[in-house]
Amino acid sequence: MDRLTSRKNPVIRQLRALGRERSARAEAGLFIGDGEKLLREAIQSGAEIDTVLWAETPALLVPNAAHEFTAPAELVEYVSALSHSPGPVFTVRMQPKALPETLRRVIVLETVQDPGNVGTVLRTANALGMDAVILTGSCADLYSPKTVRSTMGAIFRMPVIECSAVDMKSLLMQHGLPLYGAALSDSAKDLRTVALDHAAVAIGSEGQGLSRELLSLCDGEIIIPMRPESESLNAAIAASVVMWEMARTRECGA
Repeated sequence: MDRLTSRKNPVIRQLRALGRERSARAEAGLFIGDGEKLLREAIQSGAEIDTVLWAETPALLVPNAAHEFTAPAELVEYVSALSHSPGPVFTVRMQPKALPETLRRVIVLETVQDPGNVGTVLRTANALGMDAVILTGSCADLYSPKTVRSTMGAIFRMPVIECSAVDMKSLLMQHGLPLYGAALSDSAKDLRTVALDHAAVAIGSEGQGLSRELLSLCDGEIIIPMRPESESLNAAIAASVVMWEMARTRECGA
């Protein structure tokens, strides 16, 4: 196993670029992960791991890694997009997980720009049994290090689609799924009164909500009941509440 010691090494330069530049990730078809726990998740999920950079000593067997290297801890921290990373830093081939043949429960995010929120929604969607997450509008980069880390491994397991609002609606219609928009409007119904076990629900950004274009594609609007003096929930929390209700109505046979 080769040991790398220079910041000018091509492997080091590529790893650093992948952690900081969306264009570099798109060009290489690779994204970067950080930490032993996330690496274990990638291995267990059968992800295609391209390169692993260890801080000094490898801690586990990586059966499918194309290339493994060791480096001083300060060099691993240099390439990592995180502060004080203990490593390892590794790259994974972008291979979106295939959709199931039938979609029943889908969560849609429109222009949710915080990577932590996008990652948390993926993590929650995986935990609550959603069939897919759809990203539309100007959402945060699915493969940014902050998004990837926030998924806690769900990025290797959760089907995610990035598409336009029109293409999203077409896909949902193919599966016979009505689309509901979470909105603060007089016509929005309490989500507890709407059958969501076979549906898609769209969540917008905390500041702007859903766009008029997306709302025009919806078959109805829903709202999370809250106390009148309460502030709106952020996107990840709102999506989590909605997905819990979707999972609950499934289990209750609603």
